[in-house]
Amino acid sequence: MQSFLEAYPGVAEPRADTPVGFPGWLGWQHFFNSLIVILLIRSGWQVRTTQRPAAYWTRRNDGLLKTKNAPKKISLDLWFHLNLAALLVVNGAIFYLLLFITGQWKRLVPNGLDVFPNAASTAIQYASLHWPTENGWVNYNALQLLAYFATVFIAAPLAILTGVRMSGAWPRNTKRLNTIYPIELARKVHFPVMLYFVGFIIVHVTLVLATGARNNLNHMYAMRDDGSWIGLGVFAASVVVIVVAWVGAQPVFLQPVASLTGNLSRR
Repeated sequence: MQSFLEAYPGVAEPRADTPVGFPGWLGWQHFFNSLIVILLIRSGWQVRTTQRPAAYWTRRNDGLLKTKNAPKKISLDLWFHLNLAALLVVNGAIFYLLLFITGQWKRLVPNGLDVFPNAASTAIQYASLHWPTENGWVNYNALQLLAYFATVFIAAPLAILTGVRMSGAWPRNTKRLNTIYPIELARKVHFPVMLYFVGFIIVHVTLVLATGARNNLNHMYAMRDDGSWIGLGVFAASVVVIVVAWVGAQPVFLQPVASLTGNLSRR
């Protein structure tokens, strides 16, 4: 085991032109994505478990959206979930665009197959409570790299693609397309992806706080590598915003907003 750790210390060598540090837009994107994903998990779980929704929302069948068939009625929880998903898609599109324009994608994409044994080495070091020697400002360790790559380029697109398949935006009359991509498949994938995000958030936050909270939060929330406490302050403020949003996502507050775009009813 010692020889394995010496051969693979857990460092995934970056590309030569990989950017060092984090730009300001990445910090804002990190916050917005965190807020949206947490609320999506909450609303998705409510959609899955609530038997008697507080209200139902129906799109107004008028203006440019007027159709021959009556609009479909959905629960207030599902309305909230779908609107959050739309925000995630828009914010995600901006995130991907900036990621590739600025070259930050190079920090998230492995540069060789040695990332796998190095990731195993990193996992062993974490399990032994001997934290890997690293500097996230310059380069992620191999396990971080694989986790972030899976989250950004696999889990997030799967969540969106399966969510679109189950939503009203999917064309219902395209028989061939529906046969190729059945809704049952989307449902089987969508829920495990949600569980993945829950697990990722728990592990991610735990390790951020346990492996040098001040430096890690400074990198993620203050975009600086100077050992100050600014990142902790910004993080604390972001937690307050997330908690307020979580508490505020109640029918009494959602109904007035939902009524602006549709009709509400109890059944």
